[in-house]
Amino acid sequence: MSTRITTRFAENAASGRATFVTFITAGDPDPATSLQIMQALPKAGADVIELGMPFSDPMADGPAVQWSSMRALKAGMTLKGTLELVRQFRAGDSGTPIVLMGYYNPIYVYGVERFLADARAAGVDGLIVVDLPPEEDAELCVPAMKAGLNFIRLATPTTDDKRLPAVLANTSGFVYYVSITGITGTATPDFSKVAEAVARIKRHTDLPVAVGFGVKAPEHAAAIAPGADGVVVGSALVELIRTSLDSEGKATEKTVSAVTGLVSSLAAAVRGVKK
Repeated sequence: MSTRITTRFAENAASGRATFVTFITAGDPDPATSLQIMQALPKAGADVIELGMPFSDPMADGPAVQWSSMRALKAGMTLKGTLELVRQFRAGDSGTPIVLMGYYNPIYVYGVERFLADARAAGVDGLIVVDLPPEEDAELCVPAMKAGLNFIRLATPTTDDKRLPAVLANTSGFVYYVSITGITGTATPDFSKVAEAVARIKRHTDLPVAVGFGVKAPEHAAAIAPGADGVVVGSALVELIRTSLDSEGKATEKTVSAVTGLVSSLAAAVRGVKK
């Protein structure tokens, strides 16, 4: 299945570099500012945008992403609003791949069939749903693939060779390797082990492998890029959003530029490493 995601990874691989994936939460700190940040990300160097679907109980996420979800929900963001954000982004950008990342509950409440149809119509390319294991593929993964969306699965340091085939069975687009054991944004990975872990996963699949969790600085991105097909940064970006807000939690003139400044330096680090 060819999508914007598979095309982008293939183009970057042909250019001899890793793909740079950025994560923000839809509606953080408010819908209008969130759209401005989204629109600025590709210009700053993001190859793929992961857009978090705000949820009240984001159990796999660390404090930074949890707070971003709370800010978005407080600002009135919903799953319907998240799809509208994608639609508005697509009006000016037809090329940048968009992956919705989050939890199954809001999708289940929305209705799977309706959600997949609306997501595809809005311009979504893929899904990462962290609390649906392979044993539940019939719930969302298989229908998503039939709808033309990539379903991206997470592999972790504890996903052994016996478990990997099940994890990879219906995965498409890319594999997201979680470089630390635990929640997002709380530790720095052991970079010496990341390339080895990616190589192990690639013995089981031809899919690109992108590495995330704990990547916060350009030197981290530069350390991971040689041994991976992609580098994912999220918590560091949403933390910059938080620290740019005023005393009432509102966006300031620094909010967008704080994010794009780090994205530019991270993108330069990823692009500077040739395979």
